[in-house]
Amino acid sequence: MIYGSYLPKDEDIPSSARNVAVFDTIAALLAMLVILPAMSVGGMEPSSSGPGLMFVYLPNVLNGMAGGRIVGMIFFVAVLFAGISSIVNLYEAPVAFLQEKLHLHRVPAVAVIGVIGAIVSVMIQPWTSQWMDLVSVYICPLGATLAGVMFFWVLQKDKAMAEVNRGAKKPIGSWFYPLGKYVYCALALIALVGGAAYFLINGVSIG
Repeated sequence: MIYGSYLPKDEDIPSSARNVAVFDTIAALLAMLVILPAMSVGGMEPSSSGPGLMFVYLPNVLNGMAGGRIVGMIFFVAVLFAGISSIVNLYEAPVAFLQEKLHLHRVPAVAVIGVIGAIVSVMIQPWTSQWMDLVSVYICPLGATLAGVMFFWVLQKDKAMAEVNRGAKKPIGSWFYPLGKYVYCALALIALVGGAAYFLINGVSIG
């Protein structure tokens, strides 16, 4: 159901997923190479984060550039579309759950998840920065770890590889399964434990 929602039948899904991961990582690295030096020049602590970094400090940096307002408009339009595409990605799993388990049609399922998401968004407004830290440090690594354990350790190998190769024009080699089972799961666990340890050691509180 999810595969047929946005992609044509002849789409090479693993190749598309790889491209998204590669270019998303490149974009994040480029953003880091621009924002962190600008923060240092402006005297802002590199550890600063949250909405204030993007919506308060970054506009000041852009306004100090030649043509910065035009760059700023393009940047925030890009941020808008990035947010919309991220919402589509994040909402697809619960929408598919409502469709499959509760047998809702797609429009009512999207409406239900959209309303729930809007309510949660309004409720967490006073704690947006803390909430994002909580999600980044704990929830995302925990979700990645649990997903890896369920996929590579609980699900049978044949079923796991069948899902990985679904929509692939060229099947992925047998090397992928041990890489995911031992390397990916270990790295996800290290990210979870390391992030939590960093916050505890440095006395950074969330909430």
